[in-house]
Parts: sequence; C-alpha cells; structure tokens
Amino acid sequence: MRAAPVLLHLTSSRRAARLATLRPSSMAALPLRVIFVTGNQKKLEEVTAILGTQHAARFVLESASLDLPELQGEPEEVAAAKAKAAAALLGGPVLVEDTSLCFNALGGLPGVYIKWFLQKLGHAGLNALLAGFADKSAYAQCIFAYVPAAGAEPLLFVGRTPGCIVPAKGDNAFGWDPVFAPDGFKGETYATMDKATKNSISHRFRALDLLRTHLLAQSAALE
Repeated sequence: MRAAPVLLHLTSSRRAARLATLRPSSMAALPLRVIFVTGNQKKLEEVTAILGTQHAARFVLESASLDLPELQGEPEEVAAAKAKAAAALLGGPVLVEDTSLCFNALGGLPGVYIKWFLQKLGHAGLNALLAGFADKSAYAQCIFAYVPAAGAEPLLFVGRTPGCIVPAKGDNAFGWDPVFAPDGFKGETYATMDKATKNSISHRFRALDLLRTHLLAQSAALE
C-alpha cells in the first residue's frame, strides 16, 4: 500500500540538507519522482486525489515548501518564472501551480492577484468589485508549470472552469471557493460541492488531467 505524500517545510536551518535529499538522482528510474512546490496540506491532498494513486508505479508526488518570489505579469509568465526559480533550487522534475480568478467585466482581474484581493477585501469585497456591472461572469484558471529536468524549459498545463461570482456560500477551506459558482450547477459554489464533484470539474482537475497524460508518457520513456 502506497504511503501518503510527504509534506516538507524547509526552515532556514535545515534547507541545505533537505534540498540535497530532495534533488532527484541523475539516473532517472521508475517511479518518476515529482516534487510539487507547496506548503498547503489541503492543496497537496487535492492534487494527489485528482492525479490518483493508481499510477504510483509510474510517478509519485512529493512536496516541498519553498519561499518563491512573488511575481507580476500574465499568468503564464508568472507560472513559468516560478517553476524556473524552483528548479534552480531543486533540480527536476519540479511542479509549481499558479491559480487565478478572473472577472470578465474587469478584463481578467484580479487574476493572479486574487490572493491579495481576497486578503484585503474578503468575500463581500470581491462581490462589491462587480457591483457596477451586470456581467458577473468569471473563470477560475489553474496553470501547472512542470520542469522535467534541471535546465529544461517549463511546460505549462492550463485548465479553466467558467462560472460566475456570487455572495459567499459554504465553508472557507479554500480561500475564494465560496464566491465562485461554476456553470451548470444551479448556483452551487466550489465550497458547497462535495470534494468528488468539485475535483471532477475544477480548473485544477482540468490542468492536472493534461499533466497526468504527460507524466505517464514521460515515465513510459524511462522503461
């Protein structure tokens, strides 16, 4: 039975030793070890659940918490730059996620800055941003940037789920989930959905579905 994914918090006093441990061997072998850069246990659990454990003989997901720079720019640029920064510390294969919540009436804002908008404005404030607009439509976007080997260029896997912004409903386990209602679910928000349903239609699922296909192909090439 496969062990649960390991979540590692890299403190400054342990960083050098732990990074040395995490660096993949130059002799690639199955299963392919992919280091997912996150310090969020819930995110790790969700990503692991979506990728599934049935491919454990082909690839395994571990994680490390790194202090990556907060960057500005278009979502694809931000994701690629973060992946390069992570790969410079960890080598490869390395995986970085960047998530956006984009309001169509605002030309795609808050976008990659949703974390800070949410911290400053809260759920009510996010709704207030659209108070002067009839268009409440939005889309959730997830980009996984994957560096397959040290020195390689990042590969981007993009998933989008269309929906709209609504008054907050449901628990607050995942930041802005209570205000995002995906299309086709009669006003349910991400926060009111059960995990299985959300994980089958979310922006993260769509991006990881593409990533899974790539990892299976990469691991097959190692045989």
